[in-house]
Formats: sequence, structure tokens, C-alpha cells
Amino acid sequence: MSASDSLPSATLEVIGLTKRFGFGKPAVDHISLRVEGGSYCCLLGPSGCGKSTTLRMIAGHDSTTSGDILLDNRNITGLPAADRGTAMMFQSFALFPHLSALDNVAFSLKMKGIGKTERHQKAAALLERVAMGALAHRKPRELSGGQQQRVALARALMTQPRVLLLDEPLSALDPFLRIQMRAELRRWQKELGLTFIHVTHSQEEAMALADLMVVMDHGLIRQAGSPHTIYNRPASEFVARFMGGHNVLDTPLGKVGVRTDQIIVAPLARALPEGPHNKQAVVTDIEYQGTYVLLGLQKPGTAQTASSTAELSVIVPEATFAAEPCRLGDQVQLRWLPEAAHILSD
Repeated sequence: MSASDSLPSATLEVIGLTKRFGFGKPAVDHISLRVEGGSYCCLLGPSGCGKSTTLRMIAGHDSTTSGDILLDNRNITGLPAADRGTAMMFQSFALFPHLSALDNVAFSLKMKGIGKTERHQKAAALLERVAMGALAHRKPRELSGGQQQRVALARALMTQPRVLLLDEPLSALDPFLRIQMRAELRRWQKELGLTFIHVTHSQEEAMALADLMVVMDHGLIRQAGSPHTIYNRPASEFVARFMGGHNVLDTPLGKVGVRTDQIIVAPLARALPEGPHNKQAVVTDIEYQGTYVLLGLQKPGTAQTASSTAELSVIVPEATFAAEPCRLGDQVQLRWLPEAAHILSD
């Protein structure tokens, strides 16, 4: 598909967006965010953090309690969903089981009173665009999960949206297909030139897809930035723990985050330089992962029980571990370079 086939994207901005259900704590609490036109944004966070509610307010499926939603500086907060310039792809794909792929895609045009020949021509063109033209007359039950997703995408594109909203679109797929389909989503986004806003609970999925990652918790945005920035420099203890791959440590310098692959593990007999970035630990878990070994560690003197969990995790390259192996119960020393640690907020 050439660049001339791209659909016009739009910059989306939410300002002071709030949603309350009843009199409790807000589900979304006065958040502000700008998503540049033509970019791929992922909202992620634990269950109940407000990410899906935010998406539904942008789509017009949930009303706002306060705040504004702008699409290229046009306030769409009070507009019906059909008039916003957005389209939604749901987690379940929500295809009509009694209609063919072609009629599913053409359905919105049928509701607008457009004739069968014209709407089928447009629907067929969209199905070709997502490599589903040959299966246009199959019903959803005759399609795989990935094929159903392509039909759902074509149906969303029928309304010519400027922003496509995706509510956990990969969660219903098996792990292998999920990886395949997320690559296709990224390719479609680039080819179509649309702004995508994608809700997910998967850190891996968000890092693979996003230009902009937005980490939410308790209705608040805890950090927004590129995947590289958020993974390497989480702003807070919550973000570091949620993203994984980090240890949160108390040091004389304060609470810091250090990536699991940036900590050196050595036996006590080996001399290492002293400093605030040194600790001692006991090996409580050893997991062989192929190219690396994952070590679980706890402070010396910590009582071990069947339910004990590791306080620290360290990734050791396979060759390094083979050259200097350790065993369960061994006491070791840990060290990291000063530049590997960064201060975390509470």
C-alpha cells in the first residue's frame, strides 16, 4: 500500500479527564495526555487502573465527569460516538455471528442506507487491504482468531476514523498468534498512517508496539514516555515493579532501581571495590533460561520457608554462570556501577 492510500491521522489530547462512578474514588482522576497524530500509544497498568475507562471516554461509550477530549484541537467531549472521528476494536472483536465477513464490514454502511452493491464494493476493498479478500463470504465461526481480528479491523476502518481505539485486542489469542498479530497491528498502523490508542495489561506487548507508553495506576498516569525511557528509567517504585526487570533497593543514596541484567554476582572470595553500590545476598533460586541464568536472592539471615519469595533477581549470562557457578544457599556479593542505578520516587 502506498503512502497516498493512508488515512488522515489526528492528534488526540485529553485535559483534566475525570470519571466517577457513584461517590467513591474516581476511576480516572484528572489525567492529561497528548498523543501525536500518526503515533502508536499504549495505555497499560494493572486491572482497575482506569485504562479501559479512559479509552471508552475517548470513544464516547462512557460519559466524562469532567475534562475535555480534543481531536486536532476540536472539542469532541460531548459528541456522539459516531461523530467523533474515532472507531473502536473490542477485545471480543464483537462480530455478528450470522453475517459473513463481507456483511460484517459493510454493516455500518447498511445502517446508513447505502445500497448493497456500493457497500459490498467498499467492504471488499477493505478486506483486501487486510489480506482477507479470499475469505469474504465466510462467517466468524469459520475463521481463526487472527482472521477474525482482521475482519474487525476492516470493519473499524469502514467509518474512516482518524483515531483507532483498541481495547485489549490480542488478549483472546493464543501466545504464538498474539506475537504474530501484534506485528501485523504495528505494520497496519504504519501503513494506514492512523493514530492508534491501544489498551493492554501486557508490558511486553506495549514495549513491542508503542511509540508512547502510558503507565496508569488508581486512575492516575504514573509515567508516560517511550518504551526505552520507561524501561530504563522508571520514574517511581510502582513503575519499576510493574514493568519488571528491575530491582528496587534501599541504599545510602536513597531508594534506587537497578536492572536485573546490570548487577554483578561474585563469590565472597573475589575482591570487589567497596562502595554504596555493594550488597551481600544468599542464593535462594536458580533458573536456567537458555541464554542466561536467573538467580533469586535474599538478604543474609532471612528465614527460608516454602512460601519465601526472592527479594532480588539477577540475570547472569550462561557463559558467565558456567565459568563461576553458584549453588542454592551460597552467600554471594552483588555490585552494580553507579550509573546503573537511578533514584525512584515514592
